[in-house]
Amino acid sequence: MLLQEFNKVSKPWSVDRSTILDELDTTQEAGLTAAEAERRLSIAGYNRIESGKKVSPLMILVNQFISPFVLLLAIAAGLSFFFQEWLDGIAIIAVIVINAVIGFLMEFQAERSMEALKKLTTVPARVLRDGTLGAISSEELVPGDILFVEGGDMVTADARLISSAQLQSDESALTGESLPVEKQTGQLLETVPLAERDNMLYKGTFVTKGNGFAVVVRTGMATELGTVARMVQQAQQSATPLEKKIQKLSKNLLWITVGLLVAIFTAGILNGKDFVQMLETSIALAVAAIPEGLPIVSTLALAFGMLRMARHQVIVKKLSSVETLGGTNVICTDKTGTLTQNKIEAAYIEFKEGGSRIEVDVAGCVIRFKDNDQLPHYPAYGHLHRIAALCNTATYQYDATSAKESGDPLEVGLLKMVYCSPVKPDEYQRAFSKINEVPFSSDTKVMATLHHKDSDYYVAAKGAVEELLSCCSSVLEGSDVVALTEERKTTWLSNAEKHAQSGLRMLAFAFRSADTEEEDFLHHLTLVGVVGFLDPPRPEVRAAIQECRSAGIKVVMITGDHPATAKNIAMQLGLAEESDEVVHGNSMKPYDQLTPEDKQKWLQSPVFARVSPEHKLDLVTLFQANKMVVGMTGDGVNDAPALKKADIGIAMGQRGTQVAQEVADMVLKDDAFSSIVLAIKQGRVIFDNIRKFVIYLLSCNLSELLIIATASILNLHFQLFPLQILFINLVTDVLPALALGVTEAPAHIMQRKPYSAGTLIIDKKRWTAIFAYSTVISITTIGAVLTSHEWLHKQEGWNGELCNNMLFYTLIFSQILHVFNMSFEKGVAFYKSEVFRNRYVWYAVLGCIVIALLSYFVVPLRKVLEVSIYGWQDWSIVIVFSFLSLIINQALKRSRWII
Repeated sequence: MLLQEFNKVSKPWSVDRSTILDELDTTQEAGLTAAEAERRLSIAGYNRIESGKKVSPLMILVNQFISPFVLLLAIAAGLSFFFQEWLDGIAIIAVIVINAVIGFLMEFQAERSMEALKKLTTVPARVLRDGTLGAISSEELVPGDILFVEGGDMVTADARLISSAQLQSDESALTGESLPVEKQTGQLLETVPLAERDNMLYKGTFVTKGNGFAVVVRTGMATELGTVARMVQQAQQSATPLEKKIQKLSKNLLWITVGLLVAIFTAGILNGKDFVQMLETSIALAVAAIPEGLPIVSTLALAFGMLRMARHQVIVKKLSSVETLGGTNVICTDKTGTLTQNKIEAAYIEFKEGGSRIEVDVAGCVIRFKDNDQLPHYPAYGHLHRIAALCNTATYQYDATSAKESGDPLEVGLLKMVYCSPVKPDEYQRAFSKINEVPFSSDTKVMATLHHKDSDYYVAAKGAVEELLSCCSSVLEGSDVVALTEERKTTWLSNAEKHAQSGLRMLAFAFRSADTEEEDFLHHLTLVGVVGFLDPPRPEVRAAIQECRSAGIKVVMITGDHPATAKNIAMQLGLAEESDEVVHGNSMKPYDQLTPEDKQKWLQSPVFARVSPEHKLDLVTLFQANKMVVGMTGDGVNDAPALKKADIGIAMGQRGTQVAQEVADMVLKDDAFSSIVLAIKQGRVIFDNIRKFVIYLLSCNLSELLIIATASILNLHFQLFPLQILFINLVTDVLPALALGVTEAPAHIMQRKPYSAGTLIIDKKRWTAIFAYSTVISITTIGAVLTSHEWLHKQEGWNGELCNNMLFYTLIFSQILHVFNMSFEKGVAFYKSEVFRNRYVWYAVLGCIVIALLSYFVVPLRKVLEVSIYGWQDWSIVIVFSFLSLIINQALKRSRWII
């Protein structure tokens, strides 16, 4: 239906531009109307690639019953039914169902959290609708839309080029061709293969240079990328390093558990215990001892942490990046928009005749001149505004209520300045039609456009002062064009340097009139003047940099701006001192030519200016060679290699290109440096929280093993029953672990050095703590039983049922209270710890207590668990010894015997 209604040409590369526009019933000048686009969207559907089969809720539920642990429980239930232990068998089946429901809810929530994260990363597209160029979600693109792309953009639909300026695209993801493809707009043969269709743009590829307009011909699964997606089944997502560590930990625990279970089972049989009961006990212990929920709980902790970051404008794209974030010890950050506010506005104008500070008031549609109100009367002023409007790919519209803008913030700032002059930007653009362009690149630092008006041609250019001066041969002085001598160049450069030292970002403007169209027009330009842009530092960055220093994280500014501007901002932020030397990109050698002295200088310098993408890559290599975990920010297409090589690639969400965002590990929606620090802090929190609930689960489960092993080996008069073990596991494992997974950051988390990349979840110190915790819980639990017997029931002799009940409840309450031992911050009062202040921990504790008491007050459950009624004195002993385990473990922590 889509092809029949919107496109009768099945091979759009083989027809001319006018034909394809006619077939799609659209125009190059105005594009589609909003109403027509909405109609086409309802027919064509959203422009998205289907990501393969999703795991249905039913399959998630079914998978809960496919595990070795469920098999063990099923064997125990079968044995119970075989020996006509009907109540036990039914109870074990109930435990299987409850376990499955809990597992289903946790895994389903994890899936929903990950889906929510995926929806946060939306790709915009710039399209022409109703004659206006604006940004929309790429999912809303339809056939017939006129799409604008430029260097750094990801192509979001299959499209036929209708105009281009030095456009190149990287199609390696689709064709395997490693080199960028030069694009053109001419008609091709029908038989041309995909890799040679140089008048087409394809969804999922990247524009590496230039810009152009193209008409969308295919969207969604109808694109070439969609065809590939149909043929290739979605790859299974590999486990994150953290998940692999947890899986390895679980395997190690399995062997420890097997050893203890063999000892328990053998001791029980030798002591004359019932074979079936010992087998059921061993199976129940196996299920209880192995924390099979760890991977799901860890995924939930990671996902919740990532969603928490997303609320603070930080989109982390990979679970594995969260662990790396916590270990980051070097942040290489850009200046513009990251350390500064990215509110770039013209603040100073200078011509040969003089300069003036200016204030652009868009609402009042006026430019205020602070020092020299004669500037608007100079011929250079008109040329400057014309150049600013023509040599520009941004858009800006303003009405009485709001402003609409898109594109580079600096170019938007220029359009605001022109908007406040008598001639508006769109008037210049209509009068001078653009016919060619030299796009800005981080290598040349210059942009130029060629325009046609009547029979004349006009070149407009802007760029870094020192770079654009090399393209100029003359300068406008009053109404005269005079030669740009070396002396004059030196004067312009020194003036620009002086203003850059005051924090202004300086940009030069030049033009040339011509009689004929030229292919190479970036030469013999006439310098008009310079404009200084002000981009003040973000107020919160200074504190964030200080926080990084206390956390053992080195912050390095890497910028393409002038060294003086960079150092001025760095000093305002406390990143550099007056005595610090700024490393200039011109003096930076290739990595393989660096001397030890050069490397040491790079490692110590806090500011790098006029840096190229190759320099960024070399810096990452040097830091990594010195065993540092590097976070690197970037926004341009040429930053992609450095972002990919860094341990954490950080792309800018507002001014970053789609290429940079695609290869990065995380995206800053607000471009703010403080968001990077927040993400690192959250990465540390997540890793610490996972450690907390792993230690909690292991120490609780080990305490069960130690109690049953002690009772079996010493042939004590009391023991836990299989169903009681499973019940304890249900009560104490799930809620406290989940609550620990969302604990807020402790007060001192950013006052310690980062963890190294190879840090284990459970190291030697933590294994020691786990054994100490579980030993204390085991001793106090058994102690409660012995105390009850000796003080209250000695005359009655050993009451196995009463002893079992005392053991059962003391162990439950000891494990519930044990969650408060999971704060590992030194020198923090118990009641001020992050765990004690975590309201979810209190919810979990109260929930666990309620469930535990239900086993006492609900008669059917009481019968299944073989719990009997006894007096307040025994309950007092249960409570006292439960708190005693907490007090002893706290005393051991305070004495620094354990962490």
